[in-house]
Amino acid sequence: MEYVDGLGRVVRSALSACWDVRFEECRPSRSFPAYRGQKNFTGWWWTATTGTDVGYESWLERSVLIGLDFDPAVVGISSQPFWLHWHDGRRLRRHPPDYFVRRADGSAVVVDVRADERIREKDAEAFAATAEACGRVGWDFARIGCPAAVREANLRWLAGYRHPRCMRPEIAARLREVFAVPGPLRAGAEAVGPPLAVLPVLFHLLWRQQLAVDVDAALLGSETVVGPAAGDIR
Repeated sequence: MEYVDGLGRVVRSALSACWDVRFEECRPSRSFPAYRGQKNFTGWWWTATTGTDVGYESWLERSVLIGLDFDPAVVGISSQPFWLHWHDGRRLRRHPPDYFVRRADGSAVVVDVRADERIREKDAEAFAATAEACGRVGWDFARIGCPAAVREANLRWLAGYRHPRCMRPEIAARLREVFAVPGPLRAGAEAVGPPLAVLPVLFHLLWRQQLAVDVDAALLGSETVVGPAAGDIR
């Protein structure tokens, strides 16, 4: 394996010696260039999970990253965490997975992002080699394709309110009281105060999953049912 640690040092080591490296704190193992005529879209996503910028190399990677940022079980994320080197029996190969994810229980999952229809033979081989390597050190591996359109749209909307600046404790407390009994989004917000002031706080609570909404059923709207978070049923 080859990676760049938190101090910017390039480290090469055997896989067996890297199982306890905190890759979620490492720097990207390669850059995210942008140039005229580029076919993919690169950028940086500020994650509410870590309070840091995490890189992406396509809109699909960004969508997956938003989903990881929304997941309450995720506590750490890094992009392009390392290069995995191996020999396939014919030649030397290398592959940089897209994300390293640390879960709250201390476990880890290495993520590659690729739409089903864009997986070529060499990609499948790289994913298989990565999965095998992860298994040897106790990490999970996931290859994630295109997210469901409704969920993607809803998370992209809520992500616009992920920053702590959207939080107003006094409004949040009232919203929790109103939605202790599930009810329509817009009516509940208006019961608390002017929508212009209340809705950003409501969307922030939904992003943080301190209030509950089904992000998979339909696009969020005025009649979307909002309720208490799981474990907060009164």
